[in-house]
Amino acid sequence: MKRLSLIVVAALLAPLLHAAPAPWYQWRSKADGKLACAQVALGSGWEKFDGPYRDARCEFRIPAK
Repeated sequence: MKRLSLIVVAALLAPLLHAAPAPWYQWRSKADGKLACAQVALGSGWEKFDGPYRDARCEFRIPAK
């Protein structure tokens, strides 16, 4: 029983080993057009401009699959 429980727990946790960090995007201000790099939306005054990127400086694009 104990061994079966370990197998079930291992099977449930296995997908977590393949988790990747969230991608970064360039966001453009609707007010003045300035660009910012962030993983999440910066608010209603910003729109997604470009991405996804691998780094926090939005320099290295993630290749399309």
